[in-house]
Amino acid sequence: MAKQAGDGRDRWSWTEATVWTERMLTALETGVKGGVWFSLIDKVWRLENLRAAFAKVKSNRGAPGIDHTTIEMFEQRLEQNLVRLSQTLRGGTYRPHAIRRTWIEKPGTREQRPLGIPAVRDRVVETALRNVIEPIFERDFAAHSYGFRPGRGCKDAIHRVTGLLQAGHVHVVDADLKSYFDTIPHSDLMALVREKIADGRVLQLLETLLTRDVRDADKQWAPERGVPQGAVVSPMLANLYLNPLDHSLAEQDVEMVRYADDFVILCRSREAAEQALDQVREWTARAGLTLHPDKTRLVDAREAGGFDFLGYHFEGGKRWPRDKSVQQLRDAVRAKTPRKRGYSIQCIISDVNRSLRGWFEYFKLGSYLSDYRKLDQWIRMRLRSILRRRRKRKGRGRGKDHQRWPDRYFADNGLFALLDAYLLVRQSAER
Repeated sequence: MAKQAGDGRDRWSWTEATVWTERMLTALETGVKGGVWFSLIDKVWRLENLRAAFAKVKSNRGAPGIDHTTIEMFEQRLEQNLVRLSQTLRGGTYRPHAIRRTWIEKPGTREQRPLGIPAVRDRVVETALRNVIEPIFERDFAAHSYGFRPGRGCKDAIHRVTGLLQAGHVHVVDADLKSYFDTIPHSDLMALVREKIADGRVLQLLETLLTRDVRDADKQWAPERGVPQGAVVSPMLANLYLNPLDHSLAEQDVEMVRYADDFVILCRSREAAEQALDQVREWTARAGLTLHPDKTRLVDAREAGGFDFLGYHFEGGKRWPRDKSVQQLRDAVRAKTPRKRGYSIQCIISDVNRSLRGWFEYFKLGSYLSDYRKLDQWIRMRLRSILRRRRKRKGRGRGKDHQRWPDRYFADNGLFALLDAYLLVRQSAER
């Protein structure tokens, strides 16, 4: 069982209270007969659960699906819509709309990845379903799995990798699963679900969600494999499918850190790393998955080159934002600072600060002193270029612009300085 802070209601404080009563939580802790749960569908269609599910969908915002219904439109007749969903789920007549597929750019590359956008009504149903079944699977997820799990995140995974490297686990299997979300076999995935859930109506609902049509431009088809990225239940199901691999490695004392389909294995010797990689290759082949032949490799983290994980680059005992992560920040700032932007400089700085603060909050764990200085200079240049244009001058902010608008000018207008923030964090850590 995965170790998590606290126990009882504290441990499961993230669960949906309209579903998981004290009695059910006790059963979750102690285990149900045969380890299999029955009679769950009535908790999915319960109106209280559907209301809570809509609240989560609303807070996550998101675009409309194939039916063009926005969250605001759905909320205008909320109670009627939820009652209708409850009735169709209870009567077995619920059918999800096709997923609207769109394509988004992979940061720092020319590649694109598919994103599936379910209709709002279907996101509500998926969330209600997840409210019911997620704790059942979460109970047995491995401790070294950090992605899309309650109370865990990227920072926890980064701290774990850093700790293992410092402890001498410097021989790294840098693994990449090729098109993982799109290649999960439905039958094998549902077999794992059936190990914990025996409610036929819940199983049928899950299968319906997995096999619903996908529409991309003028094409529409029913997928035979995979879970759609963007669907509410997909991250949980993706974690479930890799859970046997997690436990298989843990039973052999192999140190793995996984965030969804992105994982590294850290060993004390190259021989151990080679054995771990062989084991992963064998497991993925049996599971119908593919390790990317060009992106999966063995690395000595002490040597030049290192490896990337969750936006960071690890090399020679240090960590810093990888080049693609820096490019992401530059792209975000560039989009907010075109020279023709007509807002006041204070409004522009406030908008830029949102990107800077969010980026820094994650990457402040790394060593990046000189590059913080370069980024600050580049950001101020972008802002000077806006002010320069307003004086009918062409080109970038340069020359006497540094006297017209010195660094102090931007600080006085509230610009978040990456270097100052980093020095403050480092000073606090040294105390």
